[in-house]
Amino acid sequence: MKTAMILLAGCGGLALGAEPAAKEWQAPSGTTVRYRWSEPASVETGKTYPLVLFLHGAGERGTDNKAQLKHGVTAILKAAEKLGEPCFLIAPQCPPDRWWTPIDLGTMKPKDGGADLLDAVLALTADAAKRHPVDTKRFYVTGLSMGGFGTWNLLARVPERIAAAVPICGGGDPSKAKLFKDVPVWAFHGDADPVVPVRTTRDMIAALEKAGGKPKATYYPGVQHDSWTQTYADIEVLKWMFAQRHKGSVLAW
Repeated sequence: MKTAMILLAGCGGLALGAEPAAKEWQAPSGTTVRYRWSEPASVETGKTYPLVLFLHGAGERGTDNKAQLKHGVTAILKAAEKLGEPCFLIAPQCPPDRWWTPIDLGTMKPKDGGADLLDAVLALTADAAKRHPVDTKRFYVTGLSMGGFGTWNLLARVPERIAAAVPICGGGDPSKAKLFKDVPVWAFHGDADPVVPVRTTRDMIAALEKAGGKPKATYYPGVQHDSWTQTYADIEVLKWMFAQRHKGSVLAW
């Protein structure tokens, strides 16, 4: 396992202005994942803590293991601190020529296959849960734009692991909604989004409701593609997320 210098930071409380630690991890498949890691400033013996997976958008792809901190991460950590919810957080970075999940840019529908990077990210979260006191009933996934698509993808693939999901201006495969109808979802989208049309979220919400799910959805009037800034700035969103608990037995880790 390759690691960069570790800069420990409390979830939400970045000591002395430090950023979440820059790390690298190699999955059993051989895929290397560059990511940022934050953990509670103080870990109590016998106590477990939630794990948040944050998936960035296409604009933050790269190899610097830093650009993924541009949107969302700091706001999530600050909200966690304010809410008194110490947690672990993983923010992986997608390479420049990759996607969390392949997307047909004409139809804005996800393509099948090609999600080996997400497989590696999932392996990373499982490894983190084994090495740290993670509450596996409190695994939360959130992402924006390309990361919103990745969030919907993970919901369909590992619903048995996810306690709640917050996809922002993303989309997924409505035919798979029944697979995760029981997972709490709160989706967000600007109704004037010219990059990812709002129908991609509306279609997923409608499919979930048809499958018997009870998702939440917020559509911002007149807002274009940046629907994440106000979402992550709303502490009620993060309060809702941290309040969710996986209701079944978590066996897939």
